Amino acid sequence: MTNYPDFSERRFLEQHIRQTLAFYEPNVYDPAGGFFQHFRDDGSIFDSETRHLVSSTRFVFNYAMAHRYFPDMDYQSWIIHGLRYLEECHYQKSSGGYAWLRNKSEILDSTNHCYGLAFVMVAASTAILAGIQEGHRLLEKSWLILEQNFWEESSGLYADEANEDFSQLSPYRGQNANMHSCEAMLWAYEATGDEKYLQRAATLAENITCRQASQAQGLIWEHYDSNWEIDWDYNLDNPRHLFRPWGFQPGHQTEWAKLLLILDRHQPRDWHLTRARELFDAAMEKSWDHEHGGICYGFSPDGRICDGDKYFWVQAESFAAAALLARASGESIYQDWYRKIWRYSWEHMIDHKHGAWYRILTRDNQKYDDKKSPAGKTDYHTMGACYEVLRACHRNPGSTSESRV
Repeated sequence: MTNYPDFSERRFLEQHIRQTLAFYEPNVYDPAGGFFQHFRDDGSIFDSETRHLVSSTRFVFNYAMAHRYFPDMDYQSWIIHGLRYLEECHYQKSSGGYAWLRNKSEILDSTNHCYGLAFVMVAASTAILAGIQEGHRLLEKSWLILEQNFWEESSGLYADEANEDFSQLSPYRGQNANMHSCEAMLWAYEATGDEKYLQRAATLAENITCRQASQAQGLIWEHYDSNWEIDWDYNLDNPRHLFRPWGFQPGHQTEWAKLLLILDRHQPRDWHLTRARELFDAAMEKSWDHEHGGICYGFSPDGRICDGDKYFWVQAESFAAAALLARASGESIYQDWYRKIWRYSWEHMIDHKHGAWYRILTRDNQKYDDKKSPAGKTDYHTMGACYEVLRACHRNPGSTSESRV
């Protein structure tokens, strides 16, 4: 393909969000509660029973963002529908936690994950921004659960996992839960203006991207022990774990770059742009596939690619980071990266027939199967990346003028 749209145009980004929403809309809403979460390439459902906390929260984000951004889209009832499912089906009154996985009749995994609670906060915050007052109670509740059960003052970071009643913490510590907690705090601050959320986001950002990264020559490693010392061997024998893969994750280097620049809007610091550039530049240098295009999933401590697959979210978070870096630095190299990542995604990751993005491709850009959106994937990353470019570069949605990434 040689004729590309102008990926920097507001109209293109808005239309892409609309087309992605259109993929899910015919089948996603479950009148019995919540949203269906497992879709094939053509939009048909392949599992109508299983519900993952991450998908349950991310679908609320999707419809809250659309309701807020697009004047002609009224998703108010869907947002409330999603929030109530979280409270009535994921929330466990007996233990005060949120079940990680369930089906329509029973809890399949009652483990409490900081990662999942962060997305409860994201769902609540974006619901508030969409005008749903029910979000306030959920936001404060999820903040308190994190504060009382996961926050560790000694490290200035969150623990990762607890059992059903929070009586026992796993010794595992992970940066991923803290990254999405930082994201959640930024949304919570934007929704409420409460400084406690902004200060927590700043603490998390500095402790992960500076202090913890200093253990790995400036890059962000995923896995740590209970003392926040790097565990180089965690999941070495399971490098494709869905939430805790082994190796450096280029997508998390670039996602942190994006978050640092969002944080900088609210609390400017000189080091934010410097660190964002360092993380993004290192990720692209080590993981861009010069033969097949796209960003590979993981690289080992010695710099070699350890997982060459192409994941949708890695491309999406990286083009968002490139756009924000282009805006903040004024350097054309980041404009070039923005277009380059989009062109790869346009050619390979996006389903131009049915809509939405394929979840994962081989290194040479072949599909593994026809399961476009299993648990965890709601295209929150792809639409969220588009919104972030719009927020950073096109701040007046109704304007006919076009700024450029």
